[in-house]
Amino acid sequence: MAVKQEIRLTVCALFFTVISAGGSMLPADCSASSRSSRQAPVIQSESSPRGQILSLSCASCHGTDGKSVGIIPSINSFSAEYIETALKGFKTGARPSTVMSRHAKGYTDDELKLIAEYFGTVSPNTK
Repeated sequence: MAVKQEIRLTVCALFFTVISAGGSMLPADCSASSRSSRQAPVIQSESSPRGQILSLSCASCHGTDGKSVGIIPSINSFSAEYIETALKGFKTGARPSTVMSRHAKGYTDDELKLIAEYFGTVSPNTK
């Protein structure tokens, strides 16, 4: 249990370090001043900031914002309800998996809901 807490604190510390540094940690060509005036503005999601922080652990397998580039399924096109149901199914064992059941068991039902809400808002829901 102590390892899980240590991992969460590390992820939170990393996230807040990047946020507090603002754009200074980004390469010069990524700064807001170098954007073309014709680019569409970035739309902020309506999800909880805590859900976004919790979802950082998902990115290593499912890709940034749930858009996987490998064999792991993308989760960016599913609704929050679908993702929450799937995560809770992994947690209870109702949905079999070798890896996801282990991950889901590490979160409370409220945390799973926050993660699902984040991924449900990062892109249009098409399924």
